[in-house]
Parts: sequence; C-alpha cells; structure tokens
Amino acid sequence: MKGAEGVRIMKFGVCGTVDSAAVLKAAGYSYLEVNLVNTLKPEQDEAAFAVELERLAKSALPVEAANVFLPGDLALCGPATDPARQRRYVETALSRAARAGIRMVVFGSGKARAIPEGFDRAQGWGQLVDFTLTVVAPAAQRHGVTMVVEPLNRSECNVLNTVAEAAAFVREVAHPSVRLLVDAFHWRRENETASAIVEAGDLIRHVHIATAKNRLAPGLEPQDFGPFFGALRQIGYDGRVSVEARFNNLAEEATTVLDVLAIAAGAR
Repeated sequence: MKGAEGVRIMKFGVCGTVDSAAVLKAAGYSYLEVNLVNTLKPEQDEAAFAVELERLAKSALPVEAANVFLPGDLALCGPATDPARQRRYVETALSRAARAGIRMVVFGSGKARAIPEGFDRAQGWGQLVDFTLTVVAPAAQRHGVTMVVEPLNRSECNVLNTVAEAAAFVREVAHPSVRLLVDAFHWRRENETASAIVEAGDLIRHVHIATAKNRLAPGLEPQDFGPFFGALRQIGYDGRVSVEARFNNLAEEATTVLDVLAIAAGAR
C-alpha cells in the first residue's frame, strides 16, 4: 500500500478476538488476526463453525489473518503421526479460513511441529517439508490462502528457530502459497541481525511484533525497533504488521501503541 506521496505504508492490526475489534477500530487499526483453532474450530462440526462465522461477519474490523494453525496434539514429526488426520484438519481449516475471508494463515504451532527428543533431526525436517509441500501447499493454493512459516525462538520450539532457517525451509518447499513471517519478538530473542530479514526479503509476506523482554505491545516498555523496521523498509515491505503482544489496558493503550508503530515504521 502506498500513501498520497508514494511512500510505502504498512498496515497495522492486532492479534485478538472480535470482542476487541470495536476498540481497535476506534484507535485506528486496520484489521484483526484471530486464533484459528479457537475461531474456525476445524475439528468440530459445521454448526459450531457457523456460530463463529456469524461472529466474524459482524466484527467491527475485517478479520484478515489467523495464527495458531494447528492444535498441539497434531504431531507432524516423529514415529507416531496421523497423516489422515493431518489432511482432514488442513483441508477443513483452510476451507473455513477462505469462507471467513481470511487469506493469511500463520504456521507457528511450535508444539505440533517440534521434533521429538532423540528422533533423527534430518528425518523430522523431511516430515515437515513433506507435510508442508504435499498437504498444506495444495490446500492453501486451492482455497486462495497464503501460509506463512513463523520462526519460533528455541524456548518455544526446537526447529525453524531463526529467520534464516525458516527461509531455507520455505525455499526447500518451493511453493508460491508457502511464504515467510518475521516476528520481532522471536528475531530479537534469537539475536538475529537486520541482514537476516533483508536476505529473506523476497519471501516475507507477514509480520508480528512485540517487545523482547516481556512480550508487550510496542511502546509499553523500552525497545528500539529501528533496526527491525529499517530492514522491512529496505526490502520494500508494505504488508500487514500484527501486534502479537500483551496490553495492560487495551482501551487506554491501543492508540499510543499504534502511534509508536507508525513512527517506527516511518509512516509519520
């Protein structure tokens, strides 16, 4: 998206529920990112989804993205996976995402994708690639959804921890419906540099942001986001940036947080 003077402007949203949408809209945010497992209920019947679909349709903000793609007990790696359940789940989840107007789905799901202790790492990596390429990618393409792989720091998962590693994974999958997310919280926790973002710039389609110390919304504790946004500007990123963080008081802090983001991004 570009402003009146041709300057690239990022689009800011918040990870939350439709109950917070009115407050966020009043503060100036553009969209909402929801929890996929809780909202789309892929392993529940159509009646359960219909209730949620109606709530989404009434949201004060458009629901454009979803995270928490997989439940923790849907193992992708190791000796005890369930390919039939995987395929059934992914098809339902992404078809429901499309019906809800959600076009961006985040593949974090650290517990589901973790490689079991003692299991061959190369074999686990291969299972992740196979799942993403043969199960996720075709369903995402069929339903017009982009799946973005999220690097998670080592305290949350034991694979796909850095931007560089996740970028290598996406390049190995090599499918246009599978791309990359960068998250300021995980990026900082892994002590990555701005160059990691720049080098993966052609893959990046979505961004999460929070402070590194206590995972608060930007502006609620000191942190310099200059290098992070500088790298995003360098690659010409003008997509969504979701605040995935704690607020102490959403109604009181939402506007301040948005101001901090806009200034850091160079939009003000």
